[in-house]
Order: sequence, then structure tokens, then C-alpha cells
Amino acid sequence: MPKLNILIYPDPRLRIKAEKVTKFDKCLENLVNNMFETMYSADGIGLAATQVDIHKQVVVMDLSEERNSPKVFINPQFTVKDDKSLYSCTEGCLSIPGFHEEISRPEKIIVNYQDINGKFITEEPEGLLTVCYQHEVDHLNGKLFVDYLSPLKRSRIKKKLEIERKKEF
Repeated sequence: MPKLNILIYPDPRLRIKAEKVTKFDKCLENLVNNMFETMYSADGIGLAATQVDIHKQVVVMDLSEERNSPKVFINPQFTVKDDKSLYSCTEGCLSIPGFHEEISRPEKIIVNYQDINGKFITEEPEGLLTVCYQHEVDHLNGKLFVDYLSPLKRSRIKKKLEIERKKEF
């Protein structure tokens, strides 16, 4: 399985809104497998297709320490069940390497998605899964965790990543 290239902030392609998946076929299965390979090799716990410059509503995750509980979310959406109850967590992102920030997100959500075969599923995740789900769905909508930070912090992160990128060339 080929490893995919992860886009790094501030790449403008990270801001492209993903399109709904309409074909549940071998191409989708290959994409999901390649995304898992990419996520695992980058030591991540979640990856949205937008991060690998494929603008389809596809998310893969594995929150297990053993890396043996893969989850696939196709056309994921969520609704906030209780916007007063927040869950704070230090978030990082494969597209924003080396940076971690405390972000507060709704703790109680209802998620709707399709599995790899197109079956519709509704769940109420808890804990870290709730945060990761919202983080990855944000990617599909062209939003990054740095958008929750102050403009000053966001600017500093952007400048540091641009400097790092220039060093690579």
C-alpha cells in the first residue's frame, strides 16, 4: 500500500471542503487502506482525506495503543447534544507537526456516518473519540485546530512551519 503525502499548514488545499462520497467501491477501499498506512506510519490517531489532498468525506482513526482498532467514517456529520458541557484536550495534528494546544470542544455529540459499505450508523461517542471525531470532521470542512487559537498564536505557528518548510528546500 502506498503511503500518501500529508499536506502541511498553511497549505491552502487544507481549506478545501470535501465532497460527499457516492461510490462505495474498491477505489474507496484502497483509499481507506492507504490512509491507514499513512496515519500509522506518521504515528497519528486520525486522518481526514483532505489532509492527503483527496477532497472526499473520508476519515480514518485508531485510538488504541495496540493500533488494532481501526475506525472508518464516510460522510461523517455530528450534532452537538449539549453545548454547555465542554471537553478540554491537548490536540495535535499531522498537518501541523510539532504543535499541541489545549482546545475545548462539546463533550456530548451525536455522530452520523456511513461505513465502508455505505451502511448508515448513528453513535454517541465519549471521551477522546468525541474530540477526534470533531477534529477530523473540521478537516473535511476546511477548518484546522489552529482556527480555535488566537490570531497571534496562529500566526506564530504559521511562521514557524513556513521557516521549517524553507529549510527543507
